[in-house]
This record gives sequence, C-alpha cells and structure tokens, in this order.
Amino acid sequence: MALPGGPELLLIVVVIIILFGAAKIPELARSLGKATGEFKKGQKEVERELADIEKTGKEAPSQNRTSKIKQMALDLGISTEGKTDEQLLEEIQKKMPKVKSET
Repeated sequence: MALPGGPELLLIVVVIIILFGAAKIPELARSLGKATGEFKKGQKEVERELADIEKTGKEAPSQNRTSKIKQMALDLGISTEGKTDEQLLEEIQKKMPKVKSET
C-alpha cells in the first residue's frame, strides 16, 4: 500500500539532508519544536488577555454607572445606604427641579 505523496516526501527529506547534513536535522527539529511551543504560548496569552478585556469592558460601565448614581445622590443630600440604584434614581428625580418643556 503506497502512501500518497510518498515519492515527493522522500525527495524533500533527501534534499534537506543534502542541504543541512544529517547532524543538523535534530537541531533543526528541536528549534522548530521550540518555536511552535512559543507561538502556541503567545496565542493562548493573547486569547486570555482578550477575554479579560471583554469581561472588564462589560463590567466596568455598570460599576461606573452605580458610582455616578451614588455620587449624585450624596451631592443632593440623599442617604445611599441600603438602597438600590433604582431607588436612588427615583429619589434623585424627586429632588431635581421640574423643567418646563417648550411645546
């Protein structure tokens, strides 16, 4: 049973041996293995950083919004202890002066 591409593969191996010598082939294979390992390691690190950025990007606005709502309530003299953002927003709206619309 012949492998497809067998003669071509044999020719490539012979050319590599002629160009680099039999002694250099293990060294080349080792270098190729190390390079492949470093590439995979870098790829995993980039994927992890992207996941962290996505995770942080989704959490940050809600945390930032919460701190702004609490700060606004404190500025208006509203106690924030034990209150949700929605409760604070309601109290802020009650304290804010009504603006007449121009209709």
